[in-house]
Amino acid sequence: MKTLLKGGNLIDENGNVITDTDILIDDGIIADIGKDLTCDGQTVDCTGKFITPGFVSMHAHSPMNIFKGIAEDVNIDDWFNKELWPYESKMTDEDIYRGAKLACAEMINNGITAFADHYFKSDLIARACIETGIKADIAYTVYGFGGDCTRELDRAEKFFLQYRDNRLISPRMGPHSPYICSEDVLRQVIDKAKQLGCGIHIHISETKAQVEQSKADHDGLTPFAVVAKAGGFDVPCIVGHGLWIEPEDLKFIREDTCFAVSPKTYMKLGMYKGGLWDMKDKLNITSGNDGAASSNSNDVLEQMRLFALLGKWNDNAEQFTLKEIWKYMMNGHRFLPFNSGKLKKGYSADLNIFNLSSISCAPVYNPLAAIIYSAQAATDITDVIINGKFVKRNGSLTFDRKEIIDHASRCAKEIYRRGKGVSKLYF
Repeated sequence: MKTLLKGGNLIDENGNVITDTDILIDDGIIADIGKDLTCDGQTVDCTGKFITPGFVSMHAHSPMNIFKGIAEDVNIDDWFNKELWPYESKMTDEDIYRGAKLACAEMINNGITAFADHYFKSDLIARACIETGIKADIAYTVYGFGGDCTRELDRAEKFFLQYRDNRLISPRMGPHSPYICSEDVLRQVIDKAKQLGCGIHIHISETKAQVEQSKADHDGLTPFAVVAKAGGFDVPCIVGHGLWIEPEDLKFIREDTCFAVSPKTYMKLGMYKGGLWDMKDKLNITSGNDGAASSNSNDVLEQMRLFALLGKWNDNAEQFTLKEIWKYMMNGHRFLPFNSGKLKKGYSADLNIFNLSSISCAPVYNPLAAIIYSAQAATDITDVIINGKFVKRNGSLTFDRKEIIDHASRCAKEIYRRGKGVSKLYF
């Protein structure tokens, strides 16, 4: 089906504004951009509105939406070891699927057209994505308890082979972290990624304590050095957080390594700033969400707003500019295989339409300032398009949000009823 977005103001991946321009979409692809275009399909009047590439979240744990708000006002060790992981140890397939579907709905509502997920039972996440129409790069998480990851690797490979040609799903390998996975497990998972021709998605250097413990356990090696030793940067790599990266770690980072940042989680769990902000010009920064159990939302606009403000805090007001932050928000598209993120002919029609005439944004002197510092994603993004299809139209999701919320609420009641279990993990 052809769709003509008529007379909108375009904001490209670099933050440049092109006024009063049409976008023609055909079979999910941007077929043309220009003035006075015509269409034999539907025409959508975008006069006065702003059309942008969709947002991406490069680090998410979508099923953890089912735990949103369950563990508050505790330190990071207790958050993992006494709250989240004990609850998570009793998760059912229904919890995972309903949590993921709730996350997909929230992400779409907030203008996220694609995300990179890191979790187990990946087939349930893929099902939720396909049903809601969102794109996802899904890493099957491997822990390697007891040093044996054979069964997990078999499942991860099966998932990869099942979804490698799917239009919405892109699979990769997901070793959890160098503090959970042994060096041998890390190497096995990375070798499997090399064999399959895919990348990895991994947590690295989330806290200062992790870095110190790694140096104590691995003859002075940082977590980045441990991953590098296992070959982790020989393949495309999504780094979850990398908050406490050190200058000596920069030598391991390649052009196909990106850092997915989630500052709301860092602030909430008292993780401090680390070296990430100081080294941002030498890294491929992208936007993340982490899990809604820690961030309490799936909103990369909120995350990158916080990233900018934290960066400006210590006498850096002239840095972390609007265009810089916008490029970080768009940057994730480069590390996903969906041919998205640019308002150019031939690119996937994964788009957001903003109404900046809202009470939260008006008056608009600079549309980037209005979006980054004033807009409310859930309300000021009126329309979201993925593969040329409206998944949010005139402020409402095009699928039944009430059903999704009702099912998730029932799961939440059961989670409280079952209570906590005993986790195999330790943070």
